Amino acid sequence: MSVPKPEYPRPDFDRSERWLTLNGDWGFEPEGGEPTTIVVPFAWETAASGVRRTWLERAVYRRSVTVPPAWDGRRVILSFGAVHHVARVLLGGVVVGVHTGGYTSFEFDVTELVTPGEPVELVVEVDAPADKREIPHGKQRSIPRDDYDGVSFTPTSGIWQSVWLEARGRSYVESAAIRGDSLTGFAVSGRVVGDAPAGAAVVVTVDGRETTIAADADGRFDGTVTVDAPRLWSPADPHLYAIEFRVGDGEAADRVVATAGLRSIEVRGEQLFLNGRRLYLRGVLDQGYWPDSGLTAPDDASLVRDLDLAEELGFNLVRKHLKFEEPRWLHAADRMGMLVWAEPACPSRFTPDAASAFEEQLPELVRRDGNHPSIVVWGLYNEEWGLDWDIPGSQERAEAAVHAYDTMRALDDSRPIVENSGWAHVRSDLVDWHYYDEDPAAWASNVAALASGEKESFEVKLGPDFVVDKSFYGSADFPRTGVPILNSEFGAGFTSLERAWHVRWQTQEIRRHDRFAGYVYTELTDVEHEMAGLLDADRRRKDWGGLNPADSNAETVLVVDIVPQRAGADIPIPTSPLGVDVRVSHHGDAPVDGILHAAWSAAGSPLPAADEAPDARADVSAAPFAVTEPVTVTVPPPPGAARLHLWLEADGRCVARTFVDAAVIERPNRRGARQG
Repeated sequence: MSVPKPEYPRPDFDRSERWLTLNGDWGFEPEGGEPTTIVVPFAWETAASGVRRTWLERAVYRRSVTVPPAWDGRRVILSFGAVHHVARVLLGGVVVGVHTGGYTSFEFDVTELVTPGEPVELVVEVDAPADKREIPHGKQRSIPRDDYDGVSFTPTSGIWQSVWLEARGRSYVESAAIRGDSLTGFAVSGRVVGDAPAGAAVVVTVDGRETTIAADADGRFDGTVTVDAPRLWSPADPHLYAIEFRVGDGEAADRVVATAGLRSIEVRGEQLFLNGRRLYLRGVLDQGYWPDSGLTAPDDASLVRDLDLAEELGFNLVRKHLKFEEPRWLHAADRMGMLVWAEPACPSRFTPDAASAFEEQLPELVRRDGNHPSIVVWGLYNEEWGLDWDIPGSQERAEAAVHAYDTMRALDDSRPIVENSGWAHVRSDLVDWHYYDEDPAAWASNVAALASGEKESFEVKLGPDFVVDKSFYGSADFPRTGVPILNSEFGAGFTSLERAWHVRWQTQEIRRHDRFAGYVYTELTDVEHEMAGLLDADRRRKDWGGLNPADSNAETVLVVDIVPQRAGADIPIPTSPLGVDVRVSHHGDAPVDGILHAAWSAAGSPLPAADEAPDARADVSAAPFAVTEPVTVTVPPPPGAARLHLWLEADGRCVARTFVDAAVIERPNRRGARQG
């Protein structure tokens, strides 16, 4: 049987010259059950693990490990991608260490406990409490239930990311932070550990240029390396630099190759800038779940494919929701130029211990993932989860959100931070909001009022009989202007056809307002009972009713001045010439000058062929980041139900398109409804 997920887990901090995967079959002893085997690295609740046990709280993993003889004389490191929730690790019966935190990576230096060429037993004792309310668990279901059970999923317990051994030098670079915000070179800092860290010479090589930085008495080093002819990282040109760190000489030297990019992300007033150029975020929320393997991707191809799917759907950012995703996914995002909003898992109840456990994740998040140029936003709490939905009513909870922000800012000052995604901001670099509404007219009017500042709050349905008003702001002191505002969750519709219909109309209403700095559609794929994805749980496309979501998420989109009525019947069938007002929202660097075309086609039909004459056309000129005034195109009435295609041609190609469906608008069937 082949080893699952055999790839080196850290291509962004590469020591793959000498490593050994420990994925595969392990002995497994569930508390109160018969010993069996489990497939690592899949959670014991999943089919992929071969165990499929839910609400098991304790288990022991065992396997034999043999360090390759060729590693003799080097330090040996045992690494874990993630284990939920407490892991006690023993090697040859000796306790190596204990780690708490179900999403954070960790490692142990086991050099003194192994003899190259000789087998030794590795044991991992795992405690995964069913009551997760006061520990960071994201969308894992808890018993007792928490307030978020309706949007929670099968738990992920035990070893759920890769386990591996690697050989390093006798003195080695344990970690390195690399920041390319200057756009001319890299600020590097880190720590040497091992036999002789004090005063160690760390040789940093970029593009053939060597810079030597001396470590201090504690093994810490800090310096800068310049780059000739800097090439910036961006979605259009995701250039990565390989940065080698070397300690020592010859065969015994420690060598690790990190990747990073020259990239800056800034907040200027109410706008975002990437490398000094205006940035608009067109994002999608991704929870990183798979039907048979839970939070763990079944294989590397599946992990990376989700990024390709997001790009195909027109998005330039993925908000990875309440989960530290595998470094291989982040490395793939770096390579393809996909922007990332990264965030940790939250607890679901507020206590001082829960807030402390939440913040304990943050140093590891920054240490492991901070070098990725693709990450442009750090998220922290989500919708006051772990703050009892009560920042406005609780000074203590508000202070917890502020403290989390300040903690993250001290760890990384290079990216915008959102302290409480979606609601009630008290200290944040972005004002983001989560708003769901099934009524197109209410959606349009409320989005307009939120954009203008006329409204600061919106309805949130927290349960069948529990509707509250949530605000952008959790404090009277938070500035009402001068901070970027963006949506970070929206979407509506019961059927896949309705959801696609709302994609078309809801996204255009966000794009109508230049004040917003972006949006995040919810979501990429279905997850268990949550059927909100553009794709189903197996990553198959749904019935989009003729919509290509990439058209709604493009750099240039058409905004139609219509309030639609029903999916499949945006407007009644016109019986006289129809004038349609259309605006253009364009987020490119240069203006777009083109011709807007309008043409009727059969109901549900694709865009007319290029050689077909349109029914109407109009000249359009769109400046970057400024929605145009409306242009009117007038078309004759169709003979019956039909689809009005609207598309913008510039430089001989179609740069934007949408459509309006004209059909009989039937009254809802309410026969037999209870009266009174």
